[in-house]
Amino acid sequence: MNKLLWMRCFVRVVETGSFSAVARELDIGQPNVSRHIAALEADLGALLLHRSTRQLVVTPEGQRYYAQARPALDLIAQAEADVLGQHNPRGLLRVSCSPALGTEIITPTLPAFLERYPEIEIELRLDDAYLDLVAEGIDVAIRGGELKDSALRARRLGNSERLCVASAGYVARHGAPAAMADLARHQCIVYTLLAGSGAWQFGDGEVHVRGRLRVNNLEGVLRAALNGLGIGYLPRWMVAGHLRSGALVAVLAEHATICSPVNAVYAAARLLPLRASVFIDHIADVFAATPGFVVADVGAAGDRAVMRL
Repeated sequence: MNKLLWMRCFVRVVETGSFSAVARELDIGQPNVSRHIAALEADLGALLLHRSTRQLVVTPEGQRYYAQARPALDLIAQAEADVLGQHNPRGLLRVSCSPALGTEIITPTLPAFLERYPEIEIELRLDDAYLDLVAEGIDVAIRGGELKDSALRARRLGNSERLCVASAGYVARHGAPAAMADLARHQCIVYTLLAGSGAWQFGDGEVHVRGRLRVNNLEGVLRAALNGLGIGYLPRWMVAGHLRSGALVAVLAEHATICSPVNAVYAAARLLPLRASVFIDHIADVFAATPGFVVADVGAAGDRAVMRL
């Protein structure tokens, strides 16, 4: 009898809502997941899940058991890590961040991190959309903007200022806006995942913009701006090199934009694994050395979503 495995199967099925996803995660096959949960229910003498071909519903007994089993599994994982030593983090680390941040900032630093921690493996999920950390089994996400989800905790890593930028070719053809109101007469590349995507925030107000191109990916916005398709509203860290090379020029630079906080985010109901803790420390050091980031004190996140990296 491996009751610990039964518990893990049940907890992850509740979190993912999928037997097949848990089977892939634990590499044990879907029928085994079903058998393990059935064995756990028989051992407890209680029905934990209502199963049908269309949906999976956690019973009240299952909800109560999950609330106790999840912290218990975290404590067991922490105990195992403690036995192995505080300087020996190990295991699979699942990280979520935007494609732009992952490719431009995080990935180039991974060789040094993995060399320092040879027993850590990393699964990097690159997505501009916000993933459900618990359901996806993600240890830590790097996100921009104030948080509104009380089920998450955050460590403030810094702040990211946004700039209006355009290619030198675009400015030569269309001129540069002299005032914020002039943006209405320009082609603006709209990032659809930016909260209030049609409104760009400045220190002295906001401007509603429009354009013929709308993109749901920051890298796409950057490439569009580089190709002269319009004015982009992008994080300073993302355009710093292009500004130095002259491929992009800053417009309306005299108008300060709103800084978006950058946070390392993790589930509040779970213990932060040591592998995640050392990774957050690593990323904090990386951000501190990255042009365009403003290092900030560690602080709690707010209750309003503002911007996405």
